Amino acid sequence: MSSAATLHWAAQTHSGSRKPRNDDSWIAFASGPEGAATLEEAGSISLHRHDLVFAVSDGMGGGNAGDLASSLLLRKMSEIIPETFKIAASGFDPDCLEHLGEAIRSVHEHINETADSEHTRGMAATLALAWFTPENLYIANAGDSRVYLSRGGRTEQLTRDHTAAFGQWKRGEINEFQYRSHPRRSALYEVIGGGHAQICPHFATAPYQHDDRILICSDGLIDGLWERHISEALAEDAPPAEICSHLLKRAIDNSGIDDTTLVVVRIHQPEDHQEAVS
Repeated sequence: MSSAATLHWAAQTHSGSRKPRNDDSWIAFASGPEGAATLEEAGSISLHRHDLVFAVSDGMGGGNAGDLASSLLLRKMSEIIPETFKIAASGFDPDCLEHLGEAIRSVHEHINETADSEHTRGMAATLALAWFTPENLYIANAGDSRVYLSRGGRTEQLTRDHTAAFGQWKRGEINEFQYRSHPRRSALYEVIGGGHAQICPHFATAPYQHDDRILICSDGLIDGLWERHISEALAEDAPPAEICSHLLKRAIDNSGIDDTTLVVVRIHQPEDHQEAVS
């Protein structure tokens, strides 16, 4: 049996210049039979005994509601995702995407129920989540926080921004410059919470390979970076912490208005596994 991959990661967040409070949140945790173990802002760990989950959320709402919504969302996800190990222990094969969907619906309802005061009414949050198991990478997103995959110098966005302007850009109706300056670029039709009765997130599965790099980020990073900037940075032969710092500094220098949060993950597959899939 091949050895499991090891993930190296780094995370950073920066409060934007338009308000003192940072409404972004991020989380990294190892998911196992004992539940979730929260990870530090940088490190490395094998997938041999645990799944690894990295997520970013951008909160919305007046008062402290945005900060509350994003942190609550990620904390609840860290409580629900490890339940797949209990399902497996009961003799069933858990469907990770189905479990993700149920988890997001549960958190969506919880945030709506929590928004019962003047200061929290209507609070909502985006989600971009990458869940690594020994076999696959599972992606979930709602809103305009993103997950990118960089492989062999080519970068692909695995998530889908839930805005009409993003759809126009990806269909080729407008170019990247027109998309970035679109007056409705941030008009989200899908968020977690916000008083909406239903939530329809985007899901994807992406088998990973040795030396893949994954970026999970809030839209504050996108405000200051063009797609080519992201692709060039992720293609660098550098540790995740260096790539993270490079991207964050460039985004802040170019914009820095919105809260900016990112997690960079680099995958190391043992040589026996690389030979098996080549």
